[in-house]
Amino acid sequence: MSRHRQRGRKKKRTAGKFSFICIGLFLVLVLSIQMVRLYQKNQEYVRREEALSNQVEELKKEEAQLSEYENYIHSQDYIEDTAKKKLGLVYDNEIIFREE
Repeated sequence: MSRHRQRGRKKKRTAGKFSFICIGLFLVLVLSIQMVRLYQKNQEYVRREEALSNQVEELKKEEAQLSEYENYIHSQDYIEDTAKKKLGLVYDNEIIFREE
């Protein structure tokens, strides 16, 4: 009977090793899938960050243009141009040429 018991113990040991290996493989598989998902999310965030940084650059350019335009509006040149275009005003020493 002692031989029979040894065989039973060996079977239990191999079954325990097999289940341990299966659990380990399952964990590796789950972790690998999670790594792939996280990598994909990270790539999406990188693309999103690039798009947002491009948008920030465009808005900074637009802000600079608006600042320049604001300075122009408050200048004497703007007042003169507006008076000439909308009201038809000219200086005394200016000559206006018009086509017939």
